[in-house]
Amino acid sequence: MTATPAFQTSAGVARRDFASLFARLVVGGVFLYASLDKIAHPDLFAKAIFNYRLVPGWGINLLAILLPWIEVAAALLLLLGLFARAAALLLGSMTVVFVLAMGSAMARGLDIHCGCFNLASSGGHAVWPQILGDLVLLVLIARVYRRGPGAFAIGKS
Repeated sequence: MTATPAFQTSAGVARRDFASLFARLVVGGVFLYASLDKIAHPDLFAKAIFNYRLVPGWGINLLAILLPWIEVAAALLLLLGLFARAAALLLGSMTVVFVLAMGSAMARGLDIHCGCFNLASSGGHAVWPQILGDLVLLVLIARVYRRGPGAFAIGKS
Protein backbone atom coordinates (compact mmCIF):
# COMPACT_ATOMS: atom_id res chain seq x y z
CA MET A 1 0.00 0.00 0.00
CA THR A 2 1.43 3.38 -0.96
CA ALA A 3 0.85 6.70 0.72
CA THR A 4 -1.26 9.20 -1.16
CA PRO A 5 -0.56 12.93 -1.32
CA ALA A 6 -2.62 15.24 0.92
CA PHE A 7 -4.72 16.53 -1.98
CA GLN A 8 -5.91 12.99 -2.82
CA THR A 9 -6.95 12.04 0.71
CA SER A 10 -10.23 12.54 2.49
CA ALA A 11 -11.30 16.09 3.36
CA GLY A 12 -10.54 15.58 7.06
CA VAL A 13 -6.94 14.56 6.44
CA ALA A 14 -6.43 17.38 3.95
CA ARG A 15 -7.76 19.93 6.47
CA ARG A 16 -5.36 18.61 9.11
CA ASP A 17 -2.48 18.87 6.67
CA PHE A 18 -3.37 22.45 5.81
CA ALA A 19 -3.98 23.37 9.46
CA SER A 20 -0.48 22.19 10.27
CA LEU A 21 0.86 24.06 7.24
CA PHE A 22 -0.88 27.22 8.46
CA ALA A 23 0.54 26.77 11.97
CA ARG A 24 4.00 26.12 10.56
CA LEU A 25 3.94 29.22 8.35
CA VAL A 26 2.62 31.52 11.09
CA VAL A 27 5.10 30.39 13.73
CA GLY A 28 8.03 30.31 11.31
CA GLY A 29 7.13 33.74 9.96
CA VAL A 30 6.76 35.27 13.42
CA PHE A 31 10.11 33.95 14.62
CA LEU A 32 11.88 34.90 11.40
CA TYR A 33 10.48 38.44 11.62
CA ALA A 34 11.32 38.67 15.32
CA SER A 35 14.94 37.76 14.66
CA LEU A 36 15.61 40.45 12.06
CA ASP A 37 15.84 43.48 14.36
CA LYS A 38 17.83 41.47 16.91
CA ILE A 39 20.38 40.51 14.26
CA ALA A 40 20.56 44.07 12.95
CA HIS A 41 20.99 45.55 16.46
CA PRO A 42 22.73 43.08 18.78
CA ASP A 43 23.69 45.93 21.12
CA LEU A 44 20.05 46.91 21.66
CA PHE A 45 19.07 43.28 22.07
CA ALA A 46 21.80 42.83 24.68
CA LYS A 47 20.37 45.84 26.55
CA ALA A 48 16.88 44.29 26.39
CA ILE A 49 18.25 41.03 27.82
CA PHE A 50 20.09 42.95 30.54
CA ASN A 51 16.90 44.75 31.54
CA TYR A 52 15.25 41.48 32.55
CA ARG A 53 17.94 40.99 35.21
CA LEU A 54 17.87 37.21 34.73
CA VAL A 55 21.06 36.49 32.80
CA PRO A 56 24.52 36.83 34.37
CA GLY A 57 26.67 39.56 32.88
CA TRP A 58 29.03 37.17 31.12
CA GLY A 59 26.12 35.58 29.20
CA ILE A 60 24.29 38.65 27.95
CA ASN A 61 26.36 39.36 24.83
CA LEU A 62 26.63 35.67 23.99
CA LEU A 63 22.87 35.27 24.23
CA ALA A 64 22.27 38.48 22.25
CA ILE A 65 24.39 37.16 19.40
CA LEU A 66 23.33 33.49 19.37
CA LEU A 67 19.61 33.62 20.16
CA PRO A 68 18.48 35.46 16.99
CA TRP A 69 20.42 33.05 14.77
CA ILE A 70 18.88 30.09 16.56
CA GLU A 71 15.48 31.69 15.91
CA VAL A 72 16.34 32.10 12.22
CA ALA A 73 17.54 28.52 11.82
CA ALA A 74 14.52 27.01 13.60
CA ALA A 75 12.11 29.32 11.77
CA LEU A 76 13.54 28.38 8.37
CA LEU A 77 13.36 24.68 9.20
CA LEU A 78 9.75 25.14 10.25
CA LEU A 79 8.86 27.15 7.14
CA LEU A 80 10.37 24.46 4.94
CA GLY A 81 8.83 21.64 6.93
CA LEU A 82 12.24 20.07 7.43
CA PHE A 83 12.75 18.58 10.91
CA ALA A 84 9.53 20.41 11.75
CA ARG A 85 8.88 18.61 15.05
CA ALA A 86 12.40 19.32 16.31
CA ALA A 87 12.13 22.96 15.23
CA ALA A 88 8.72 23.22 16.89
CA LEU A 89 10.11 21.74 20.10
CA LEU A 90 13.00 24.23 20.09
CA LEU A 91 10.78 27.23 19.35
CA GLY A 92 8.20 26.05 21.87
CA SER A 93 10.86 25.76 24.56
CA MET A 94 12.14 29.22 23.73
CA THR A 95 8.61 30.62 23.84
CA VAL A 96 8.01 29.11 27.29
CA VAL A 97 11.24 30.75 28.50
CA PHE A 98 10.14 34.08 26.99
CA VAL A 99 6.76 33.87 28.75
CA LEU A 100 8.42 33.02 32.05
CA ALA A 101 10.91 35.87 31.67
CA MET A 102 8.15 38.39 30.91
CA GLY A 103 6.04 37.09 33.78
CA SER A 104 9.03 37.35 36.10
CA ALA A 105 9.67 40.93 35.00
CA MET A 106 6.02 41.81 35.64
CA ALA A 107 6.05 40.13 39.05
CA ARG A 108 9.17 42.07 40.02
CA GLY A 109 7.62 45.35 38.87
CA LEU A 110 10.16 45.96 36.10
CA ASP A 111 9.00 48.55 33.58
CA ILE A 112 10.78 47.23 30.51
CA HIS A 113 10.23 46.67 26.81
CA CYS A 114 10.02 42.97 25.97
CA GLY A 115 12.69 43.11 23.25
CA CYS A 116 10.63 40.84 21.04
CA PHE A 117 10.25 42.65 17.70
CA ASN A 118 11.20 46.34 17.74
CA LEU A 119 14.27 47.07 19.83
CA ALA A 120 14.18 50.83 19.21
CA SER A 121 11.25 51.23 21.64
CA SER A 122 11.84 52.17 25.25
CA GLY A 123 10.38 50.68 28.44
CA GLY A 124 6.91 50.99 29.86
CA HIS A 125 5.09 48.64 27.55
CA ALA A 126 2.25 46.34 28.47
CA VAL A 127 3.53 42.78 28.64
CA TRP A 128 0.16 41.01 28.81
CA PRO A 129 -0.55 41.32 25.07
CA GLN A 130 2.86 39.83 24.31
CA ILE A 131 2.29 36.97 26.75
CA LEU A 132 -1.11 36.27 25.21
CA GLY A 133 0.44 36.32 21.74
CA ASP A 134 3.09 33.88 22.89
CA LEU A 135 0.42 31.57 24.30
CA VAL A 136 -1.31 31.57 20.90
CA LEU A 137 2.05 30.75 19.33
CA LEU A 138 2.42 27.86 21.78
CA VAL A 139 -0.91 26.42 20.64
CA LEU A 140 0.24 26.59 17.00
CA ILE A 141 3.63 25.12 17.91
CA ALA A 142 1.92 22.26 19.75
CA ARG A 143 -0.14 21.61 16.62
CA VAL A 144 2.96 21.18 14.49
CA TYR A 145 4.71 19.10 17.13
CA ARG A 146 1.76 16.72 17.59
CA ARG A 147 0.47 16.47 14.02
CA GLY A 148 3.65 16.97 12.01
CA PRO A 149 4.51 19.53 9.37
CA GLY A 150 1.40 19.14 7.22
CA ALA A 151 1.17 19.88 3.52
CA PHE A 152 4.06 21.05 1.35
CA ALA A 153 6.75 19.97 3.80
CA ILE A 154 10.19 18.91 2.63
CA GLY A 155 10.54 16.41 5.47
CA LYS A 156 8.13 13.96 7.05
CA SER A 157 8.45 15.20 10.63
